[in-house]
Amino acid sequence: MKLKSLALAVAAVSALAGAVPAFAQAKEQFFPLLVYRTGPYAPNGTPWANGKQDYIKLINATGGINGVKISYEECETGYATDKGVECYERLKDKGATLIDPQATGITFALTDKAPVDKIPLITLGYGLSASQDGSVFKWNFPLMGSYWTAADILIQHIAKKEGGFDKLKGKKITLVYHDSPFGKEPIPLLQERAKMNGFELSLIPVAAPGIEQKSAWLQVRQQRPDYVLLWGWGVMNSTALKEAVATGYPREKMYGVWWAGAEPDVKDVGASAKGYNALALNTSGTQPKVIQDILKVVHDKGQGTGPREEVGSVLYTRGLIIQMLGVEAVRRAQERFGKGKVMTGEQVRWGLENLALDQKKLDALGFSGVLRPISTSCQDHMGSTWARVHTWDGSKWGGMSDWYQADEQIIKPMVKAAGDKYAAEKKLPKREASDCAA
Repeated sequence: MKLKSLALAVAAVSALAGAVPAFAQAKEQFFPLLVYRTGPYAPNGTPWANGKQDYIKLINATGGINGVKISYEECETGYATDKGVECYERLKDKGATLIDPQATGITFALTDKAPVDKIPLITLGYGLSASQDGSVFKWNFPLMGSYWTAADILIQHIAKKEGGFDKLKGKKITLVYHDSPFGKEPIPLLQERAKMNGFELSLIPVAAPGIEQKSAWLQVRQQRPDYVLLWGWGVMNSTALKEAVATGYPREKMYGVWWAGAEPDVKDVGASAKGYNALALNTSGTQPKVIQDILKVVHDKGQGTGPREEVGSVLYTRGLIIQMLGVEAVRRAQERFGKGKVMTGEQVRWGLENLALDQKKLDALGFSGVLRPISTSCQDHMGSTWARVHTWDGSKWGGMSDWYQADEQIIKPMVKAAGDKYAAEKKLPKREASDCAA
């Protein structure tokens, strides 16, 4: 009887040990990596994923985060929301530092889960535009820009090209967009700008994945817009450019979002895509020190995740940036909660909300010239609203414009209204001032 009681006691202790959060037992900082290396979006998703992995390898090879090494595990989503949620559920209990869903649809599905599980979501340049408002969206971080800031900057650029916002009156602007949460996100901002600036806005959805667009471009040919905005991803982008060539729509009148402005989007079209423009959140090329470090420390030692020639491409570099911001959030959290320790999701959330990456810090990290400084706060979970426009010259991206900053006088009221509506629908109380100071 005593032996049985002892066995039960041991079993109970074991069960309690198993219930201890993964962070308490971990010796490494765990980053779940949601990816899509298969399907129609793989050509774009793969370099993004490779950049993230290579940055982790660089950090581990150079001492970790104040001595804490990083572990990671990939989970294939195929860009599908249901698979993305499955990946999240499978990986969250392994001590997830944060989640980069890599898809707006997946982000929408996880936004209600993150506060319960206390896992922050990084959605750099995508996701829910209203989540810039940290007073409502405590766990969402649309770092460096949203689809509202992207749309606003494109309208600013077109206005500058035309000679002023007053010259937009009477112009026709058509949005050809991926018929998904991703593609629909810029519509409220464009509608607001259309009312303000007097241009005629036309909306043409394209069914995923975007391989069939003949009817969409027949509408473009019939409407003869002054400009086409392309809100595409993956195979949709190259297909759109090919259809523009076939219908004779001038590529120099086409402007893509920053997810429609990378090498995979134009390489199959080549010289025929010359003149096509797209937003740029970051530079590309092998000149930055961080790229040189990865080539030397990771690829030269046979540890590269993908092909060497991919290193420094647009989306690869964006993957580096995303992973760098995650690492720096951990480092920032360690400054408060203990250097050399594994940080919990809650602690990393604090780090994300208190990022302060000025130019000196970016230079030290090897990201000089790659992106602008970024500084977040309790109220502002975006930290930067700047972007540029670059142009495809037939063989490479170049002709970078000056930096544009999204017009906060337009966007802030929209963010607040959307945040208030979301909070009301979900019955969420606004964050207390004491929570911001915590």
